[in-house]
Amino acid sequence: MQPWFDPQQYAWIPGTSFGCAAVILGALAFWLVPQGRAKAFIVRSWFALWIVAVVFVGAGGFAWVDGQPWGVWYGLALPGVVGVGVLGIDLLVILKRYHAVEVASQSAPQT
Repeated sequence: MQPWFDPQQYAWIPGTSFGCAAVILGALAFWLVPQGRAKAFIVRSWFALWIVAVVFVGAGGFAWVDGQPWGVWYGLALPGVVGVGVLGIDLLVILKRYHAVEVASQSAPQT
């Protein structure tokens, strides 16, 4: 069985790329969610990144079943498993914060 890629040189790329995208989106969410801005963009982007994590889990599982070396399947599965858990929970927090901002803006006195 030929490895899909050289794990000694390239196993860091999926996790690093995914982590960088998550940090950038997390920073945007940290900035925009408390203001109640860009809800559609943040929620859709967050969900899309969560789907990427699910794909990483699937690819890692397929690589494991296919008999790929440890560095190949682990390099794909680790960012997926962490992303599914962290992004899934954080999406619920983001939706709750947007809801709280909407409720606060509706109950605020109009001047």
